[in-house]
Amino acid sequence: MTIVVSASGKTLDAQVDPRFGRAAFFVAVDSESGAFQAHENTQNLNAAQGAGIQSAETVSRLGAAVVITGNCGPKAFRTLSAAGIKTVVGAEGTVGAAVEAFKSGLLAPTDAPNVEGH
Repeated sequence: MTIVVSASGKTLDAQVDPRFGRAAFFVAVDSESGAFQAHENTQNLNAAQGAGIQSAETVSRLGAAVVITGNCGPKAFRTLSAAGIKTVVGAEGTVGAAVEAFKSGLLAPTDAPNVEGH
């Protein structure tokens, strides 16, 4: 399963970016092997609007089954849900720690966005 985490950097030691749509990077982690790959989110960092939807489409193309982030707005949440991607919000700490917390059941998917849209 591919778990995608919004991140401030390119490694498992990077901090979870609390912003989903405007995260600096998305780190895609294979939950079985632990292999990971970072993907820049430059196109959405300064987008006037639609960053959440565009970011959701990006992680969908990465094959994400789960997205772990700090916060997710309603438009991004709907787009992720429509793609069959589960969303975990409220994550903090490093990317690697967030993935491990999810795998061990300490972080669970939500059924609603946790912030208002813009």
